[in-house]
Amino acid sequence: MPGGRLTQQDRHRIAAGLAESLAYAEIARRLDRPTSTVTREVMRNGGPTGYRADLAHRATEHRARRRTTAATRREGPPDPDDAAMTAYAETLTTVLMASGLPTMAARVLTCLFTTDASSLTAADLTRRLQVSPASISKAIAFLEGQSLVRRERDDRRRERYVVDDDLFYQATVASARANDQLVAVARQGVALLGPDSPAAARLENIARFLDFISESITRAAEQAREILRTAR
Repeated sequence: MPGGRLTQQDRHRIAAGLAESLAYAEIARRLDRPTSTVTREVMRNGGPTGYRADLAHRATEHRARRRTTAATRREGPPDPDDAAMTAYAETLTTVLMASGLPTMAARVLTCLFTTDASSLTAADLTRRLQVSPASISKAIAFLEGQSLVRRERDDRRRERYVVDDDLFYQATVASARANDQLVAVARQGVALLGPDSPAAARLENIARFLDFISESITRAAEQAREILRTAR
């Protein structure tokens, strides 16, 4: 497979493949590139419906110039692991985006996941991601709504955004509880339609299914948290 960066022509071929509703694997095959390369390229540049070849090419050139400028400002010799860490951060961000997170929220969460302190300030995130404070604020608001980060004040009264060991427990339980409203509304429909209605039976089955799933997920999350706490 050819190495090196994607060319502008490659990006136009990716855009053409998306317009034809081709799978990433098929687009990658036509480019003779790994599927992961195409997936990462699309997801970090607008997604399958928002991808624009020329905009993606300019954005990539801009990121490359920014990394070069940052490297020249750094004191001492370059860290040999910088390239590997950058590639890993891009991969993790792509996976988070594929799971449903908006681009900036995924980038912020990647920063928080990969810092030893497990927390960063808005200024830290703005500097690391080279974006506006408003972009960070919007991403944090989204992540808070998903129970993926929390806020706390440090000794200097600065607001810090934190991911901790209970992160996935909290997010999993919040997701399970999100089904409760749908269960309640489904059972309102059962009462309205009457017990002999096929539609009522369908709604009752939906409610029972979601009840079972939510209870099972919550129980499993609680068990996993206790096991991990005991293992520390």
